[in-house]
Amino acid sequence: MKKFQTLLYYCYSPIADAELFAAEHLTFCKSLGLVGRIIVAEEGLNGTVSGTQKACEAYMAAIKADERFTKTDFKVDDVAEPSFIKMHCRYKSEIVHSGLRDPNVIDPNKETGKHLEPADFQKMIDQEDVVILDVRSNYEHNLGRFKNAVTLDIENFRDFPNKINELAKYKNKKVLTYCTGGIKCEKASALLLQHGFEDVYQLHGGIIKYGKEAGGKDFEGKCYVFDNRIAVDVNSVNPTIVSTCYSCGKVTPKMINCANPECNEHITQCDDCGDELLGCCSAPCMTNPRRRTYDGTGYYVKVPQPILAK
Repeated sequence: MKKFQTLLYYCYSPIADAELFAAEHLTFCKSLGLVGRIIVAEEGLNGTVSGTQKACEAYMAAIKADERFTKTDFKVDDVAEPSFIKMHCRYKSEIVHSGLRDPNVIDPNKETGKHLEPADFQKMIDQEDVVILDVRSNYEHNLGRFKNAVTLDIENFRDFPNKINELAKYKNKKVLTYCTGGIKCEKASALLLQHGFEDVYQLHGGIIKYGKEAGGKDFEGKCYVFDNRIAVDVNSVNPTIVSTCYSCGKVTPKMINCANPECNEHITQCDDCGDELLGCCSAPCMTNPRRRTYDGTGYYVKVPQPILAK
């Protein structure tokens, strides 16, 4: 029996004095013994936390008890060990970096795509007048994506607004957006509506919820997650692998971060190339004096750099 849980969640809800809230929330999370990463902004919360089942249940109860966050939808995974090493709770201008900060322009609480539960999303994806749109970054959809999905050449979600014109040819279609947990779709679908797309939907709870409630049917490959698991299985119905090794081209489901911390590129890499290149994406990265020791996972805990005396 797995003794720990990992919670993935977000909630768009105004937070007054969000910077103070972030500091107090960090103290609260530490008091429960949780580890993870939470972003707090005036627009809401975005987090992944991990700990014992008791601690996670206490955390979910506390969030739900706060009238600002009662609508929070938690995705819960049972895990063999905590998915983080430390607990971070940081204040930022947005809970997901999009560059769309003005609530008078984009506010998911006022306008967003129609939310589709996993079963309804599954029923729609094979319809002829439907376009499935992946709003995630390259390294995420390279690892796994829905069958026949339209993917965008973007390094970060903040690049999404610049791709709207490329999507104009789908304005007469039903556009079904999806991402890992749903948070990016809230703003992506709203932006599409503002640019004249009339029939816009989003997968409620994202890929993770779809895997849990609909068996992950027709999601090809694995899903990238932002913790030390790096990638998780989604499809238990008709699973397949679509990612290939960045170094040799061989089919592989494994994703790593380059061992050179000055590169830290997210790449899919087979075990043979990982061993040969010491977890690096290229030979030049192998020579970096700060190269991290590759343990086969490709996940590295961030270590603060020493402050040099002036």
